[in-house]
Amino acid sequence: MISIKTPEDIENLKISGKYLAEVLSYVAEHIKPGVSTDTLNDLAEQKIEELGGKAAFLGYKPDWADNKYPASLCVSVNDVVVHGIPNVEPIILQEGDTVGIDAGFIYNGMYTDSALTLIVGEGDKETRALVQSTKEALYKAIKAARAGNTTGDIGYAVEEFVKERGYGLVKDLAGHGVGYAVHEEPNIPNFGNPGEGVELKAGMVIALEPMLNAGTGDVDFHEDGFTVTTADGKKSAHFEHTIVITDGDPIVVTRRDNE
Repeated sequence: MISIKTPEDIENLKISGKYLAEVLSYVAEHIKPGVSTDTLNDLAEQKIEELGGKAAFLGYKPDWADNKYPASLCVSVNDVVVHGIPNVEPIILQEGDTVGIDAGFIYNGMYTDSALTLIVGEGDKETRALVQSTKEALYKAIKAARAGNTTGDIGYAVEEFVKERGYGLVKDLAGHGVGYAVHEEPNIPNFGNPGEGVELKAGMVIALEPMLNAGTGDVDFHEDGFTVTTADGKKSAHFEHTIVITDGDPIVVTRRDNE
């Protein structure tokens, strides 16, 4: 069931989103060669506690997984598209790696969800282009997300943008509703046709998250129930924001200060 959030809910979501932006910005500052993924998770947990919130991902068990997620932060390195587990088999970051960080924050019962991808050091031209294009794809999705449009309008905006650039668009994963829980209806694919899908209404809260691969859009789902990697082993990038639908431009509650 799709929920419409109240004005009070939206005020709490704005605070939740602001704090989540602070968490991800803080973690991002520590992404450098020699840092381990479990250290990044520890930093996220420290910041979440400092801000008086709760980690939405820690202990979360989605319908498709057999176990609860064991960390507060997803850290997805290079060919890991999403949901990389940072603290089971930690990875030491290397120069040129792509690092996706994804977290959820709970404030006064309201959930927000956001992600970004960074490069360790400078990276090569191709990697920088992949990351930048994925970020731009997210803003194409945000621009299409307003009352009266549909989830198909959002997916179409992303798909058309990606087609022009030749990246692999991940179609086996999607954005989603958020607010009262980590995942709510509707499902929001990063492809589609204008006017199709669920109609967007003011007060809906959704998380938009395009994922682009340097190679094909095909992915593999791992037995741990969380980790998803590119099928061809090439790099991937992922950006995500929680937004509130309005009759005009959406409210991006997880926007970071440097955006």
